[in-house]
Amino acid sequence: MPTTPFTRRPTTRFAVRRRLALTVLGGLVASLGLPASAQTAWPNKPLTLIVPFPAGGGTDAFARPLSALLTRQLGQQVIVDNRGGAGGNVGAGAAAKAAPDGYTWFMGAVHHAIAPAIYPKLDYSLSRDFIPVALISSVPQVIVVNPQKVPAKDLKELLAYIRARPGLLTYGSAGNGSSHHLAGELFKMQTKTFITHIPYRGAGPALQDLMGGQVDMMFDGFGSSAAHIKSGRLRAIAVAGDKRAPGFPDIPTAAESGVPTYKVATWYGLWAPKGTPAEVIEKMSAELKTVLNSPELKTAWTSIGSETPTMTGKAFGDFVATETQRWAEVVKAGNIKMD
Repeated sequence: MPTTPFTRRPTTRFAVRRRLALTVLGGLVASLGLPASAQTAWPNKPLTLIVPFPAGGGTDAFARPLSALLTRQLGQQVIVDNRGGAGGNVGAGAAAKAAPDGYTWFMGAVHHAIAPAIYPKLDYSLSRDFIPVALISSVPQVIVVNPQKVPAKDLKELLAYIRARPGLLTYGSAGNGSSHHLAGELFKMQTKTFITHIPYRGAGPALQDLMGGQVDMMFDGFGSSAAHIKSGRLRAIAVAGDKRAPGFPDIPTAAESGVPTYKVATWYGLWAPKGTPAEVIEKMSAELKTVLNSPELKTAWTSIGSETPTMTGKAFGDFVATETQRWAEVVKAGNIKMD
């Protein structure tokens, strides 16, 4: 039967070109990340959680339980990657440069709201390079001393002890520009005392030297000090907050001890590199909500003095901006310089 223009089959060359065009188009759609429904569901491989401080510090104390429960919730391993240095700025810089594919996340802290006022040439910006996901925890700082070196049992005794030895006592911190450092300087300003600052590469090393007697005291978050307070290796003097910390009802606040203006909280949050797909962030936020409200994490947070936060997305970003401004004012008022 003779063919007509209406019965003629496409030529082999036309069919090949059509298939090639569809293949190229499909590749472009996939490379653009659109639409999400046409791609493999997230997550389909292990995730990395960059913690910008050495193991054993406060950030690590919250990151480890969180990563374990997220691993269970997501069905993919969440690997904690400790990258300490420069008061948390080395790890933050690495996270800012990570591929925004939903497989690298950053667990920063109050230190990163302080950093812009301390470090004039940061290679990252929380507001420019990251998307705020959620507040993970917030705990009041606690003043702790080595009980073998400092005999004071409460804040009034500690102040008397420091004033009788101006400049002779030392306090450790997680590094220049860290919340521990600024909390110590704020304490000195408000109590008109002089204590020598000794910076470390993270709260973990600072705590080890505090317990070893190389430094006398520390302004620390409960996340890293809680276990040592309970064991008796550290003595808690006062909580830097409006109320006593969950799980530690016997430790008075600074306000109860005569220093009502001394309030410092150590908080931790989760960010994603700028450009991470919105649908991935939405899913992570939902999974975080489930994990943070689980009995396991609520119990773990209470044991280290933290309440369960509910701040996410823009509200968390606004909170960080307020904290950044607050600490910039403290740095300026105290004329605080790098050691």
